[in-house]
Amino acid sequence: MRPFWKKHGLVMLGGICQGFGMGVFLFPQSIPSGGAGGIAILLNHFLQINMGPALWIVNFSLMLLGIKYLGKRFTLWTLIGITMTSLAIDFFETHFVITHRNLMYDLVIGSFFLGTGIGILMRNNVSNGGVGVVAVMISHGRNILPGKPLFYMNSVIFLITAAVISWEIIFLALISQWISTTVIDLVCRIDIPRSYSFGWRKKP
Repeated sequence: MRPFWKKHGLVMLGGICQGFGMGVFLFPQSIPSGGAGGIAILLNHFLQINMGPALWIVNFSLMLLGIKYLGKRFTLWTLIGITMTSLAIDFFETHFVITHRNLMYDLVIGSFFLGTGIGILMRNNVSNGGVGVVAVMISHGRNILPGKPLFYMNSVIFLITAAVISWEIIFLALISQWISTTVIDLVCRIDIPRSYSFGWRKKP
């Protein structure tokens, strides 16, 4: 039972880190947190769905893609992660208000926490939902780190979102993705003693 609760705690931590980066820094500046965030913005634009529910719907819908390929256990852990992230976003948006904002500070700090949270989840073989599910599938299939495929897929979604909403967001979104995916790969590469390992990948 100890490994279960250890993983559960780390998944919760990953979701909280994501929610903190999104709710406190990125979303207040209208910076998409990823491909799912870009799709959620489009849903908000066309269907007038609030960002919180829209993001959860997108994450949950894409998460279903992972059931057949990665199994029910993976899907359950991902559901826990995306739910914790959504709850954290609502909490931080409600209780943390920054009166004097700086766009670049919000961009860098928010992207750092976003990448840290996703990295923690992926080290535990748990997706952050959305296109992260597809990134995990690609990383498993090709035995590569998930940062690059996540970056490329998100970039395509950002281009579509920018074309519909505003071209100004594309630059902020791409910078955010570069920072966060770099942090993801750094977190996945950290050499942690086996007794404290998250279990992302064993060395030969």
